[in-house]
Amino acid sequence: MSECASLPAFSISKVSFALLLFAAALAVPAASADLTARDVSILLFHAAPGSHPTLSYRNLARLDLAGLDFKKADLRQTNLFGSDLTGADLSGADLKGAQLDRVTLIAAKLDGANLDDASMMRPATTSALTPVPQEAPSLKGASLKRVKFFGDFTGSDFSGADLTDSVCSPMNRTGFIEHIWRTTFAGANLSGAILTRADMARAQLSFAVLKGAIMRATMLREADLSGADLSGADLTGADLSGADLTDADVSGANLTGTLLSGAKGLESLKGLSLSRNSDKIIR
Repeated sequence: MSECASLPAFSISKVSFALLLFAAALAVPAASADLTARDVSILLFHAAPGSHPTLSYRNLARLDLAGLDFKKADLRQTNLFGSDLTGADLSGADLKGAQLDRVTLIAAKLDGANLDDASMMRPATTSALTPVPQEAPSLKGASLKRVKFFGDFTGSDFSGADLTDSVCSPMNRTGFIEHIWRTTFAGANLSGAILTRADMARAQLSFAVLKGAIMRATMLREADLSGADLSGADLTGADLSGADLTDADVSGANLTGTLLSGAKGLESLKGLSLSRNSDKIIR
């Protein structure tokens, strides 16, 4: 007798019912956007410079907004799920609490934007199978406090950005996703960024520039920091347990209470003798 045939009837009924519910959920059409892409374009075109056009609390999901200058628009709590923001200029925009999951951010500018409490899960940041440097989004000086994001930010510019209490590790602690995927900041510029208490567990930070970054109590367990420039960074109380520090540079970094238990590549770690408070490392 097959395993399926031996299952109790009620179990099969439950499975069938669950599948029906799942199929029904997929069949439900997504809510239509409040405005068309043309409406948004016209609104922004007629907005006077410095007027901060208002698009807050709008549903702008899945719209083609590529190349638009948002003129520091008010986009608080706006739903931009799946929208195309390729080449868009969102510099100085207020995107607090905005929904930016699955958006296309190829060559988008978000310098100085307020993205506090926003969600930026799985954005598209390149048009190729491998990252193209000139396509990386720019978030220089942006406020990303408590942002939840997960994706590929290879070569992106986060210099001077504030990522306090942000979360970029997989949301769940178990399951397929966390073992296969990780947020990638390979070669990204995070110089002078504030990463206080940020959760960057398992993040890919190889060859990232973290020079002078504030990384107090930052969670970096099992992160890949190979070749990263951590010179002058404040790693007070940071957790680098199991992290890969092969050829990383910690010259002038503050290592007070930095946890390096199980860290890899310590024999090739550069600038350890030039770091501050290396005697207070926790191994």
